[in-house]
Amino acid sequence: KLMTEADVVARLRSGMTIGIGGWGSRRKPMSLVRALLRSDVTDLTVISYGGPDVGLLLASGKVRHLIYGFVSLDSIPLEPHFRAARERGEVRFTEYDEGMLQWGLRAAANRLPFLPTRAGLASDVLRSNPDLRLVRSPYGGEEFVAMPALRLDVALVHMNRADAAGNAQYLGIDPYFDDLFCQAADQAFVSAERIVPTSELLAGGPPQSLLIQRWHTVGVVAAPHGAHFTSCEPDYGRDEAFQREYAQAAGNPEEWSAFVARYLSSDEQSYQQTVGATA
Repeated sequence: KLMTEADVVARLRSGMTIGIGGWGSRRKPMSLVRALLRSDVTDLTVISYGGPDVGLLLASGKVRHLIYGFVSLDSIPLEPHFRAARERGEVRFTEYDEGMLQWGLRAAANRLPFLPTRAGLASDVLRSNPDLRLVRSPYGGEEFVAMPALRLDVALVHMNRADAAGNAQYLGIDPYFDDLFCQAADQAFVSAERIVPTSELLAGGPPQSLLIQRWHTVGVVAAPHGAHFTSCEPDYGRDEAFQREYAQAAGNPEEWSAFVARYLSSDEQSYQQTVGATA
């Protein structure tokens, strides 16, 4: 299953629904996002607990419909490209409660059309999403939001370690929902800081850290520093200086053009070596 970023993007097509793992500016599959930015793939529906992955794809004009629980850079509360795109109304936006987004992925992972949830009740989520429906329990009559399944064509996630068979492990304190993204997708691709023997995965952390099993994935990419500039604890933290530069450039067209040219100019191996030398 070993692949490169370019191999993964060669499997993608315009118009697909793509789920991107991670959380805000944490453990995002940024090397895969960069490869996608270099491609001619467009007209995407993107589902994400968003961070710079969403911002970069919006800024590049590759998104037709964004489905999200939030879009944040964590230490910078609101992703600047997302804010600008939202204000301009230039793509379709669907905003769900964070728990609802998880429930939509879980429904898709279980091949169900929807799952009932209390998340979203008595909130503006229902007003903002008039297509949502309520469902009444046959066991007592309580009403719930019927959260529709968020079925994905492709999932892109980044993990700390993986083996060549497609098993993957997180070593930080939070799994996020990367396993649900993979299970909700027809095809899932995982990038990892290191590709290691399976025996090293088994010895490298508690059993629950083996978040993604080989039957979840169709491709594995060796991507040291592949989450940069987001964090990938405990391997490295967020590159706050780089993130500030990213956010500052977003407000100036000339600075942004120069930033993007530099960000996308190198191949992945050169980029990873440069980042590794300065980390």
